Amino acid sequence: MIRQRPLIAVVDDEESIRKSLRRLLVASQLDAMVYASGQEFLDSLGGRQPDCLVLDLQMPGLTGLEVQRALAGARVRFPTIIITAHDEPETRARCLSAGAVAYLCKPLHDEFLLDAIATAVGPIAERAATESPPIP
Repeated sequence: MIRQRPLIAVVDDEESIRKSLRRLLVASQLDAMVYASGQEFLDSLGGRQPDCLVLDLQMPGLTGLEVQRALAGARVRFPTIIITAHDEPETRARCLSAGAVAYLCKPLHDEFLLDAIATAVGPIAERAATESPPIP
């Protein structure tokens, strides 16, 4: 079996955030795919599914909460980390009750995000690290 690093999907309408998060994830030995909108992400789900989703809450078009609901309605499940510039207790509660594993406020602290991702994909990352490469 070929070892795969965990795939993290980042959905954020701000290009600078997508680029910086992609750089951070790749530098942290994670595979990363970035999407400019919730709809673009949902449309991509026919390919390799992410092991974790980093999802902006407030975006034009589908909001992060609407993307969470669409995934739940389609019975597609993977750990989701919500990121937002506007921390509102009621929204935080809704996101967490909808299944988010973490809710982080912008500006993001790299360490907090990487810790949340490590917790979310821990079993996957551990499996990839312990699997033996195929014998030629």
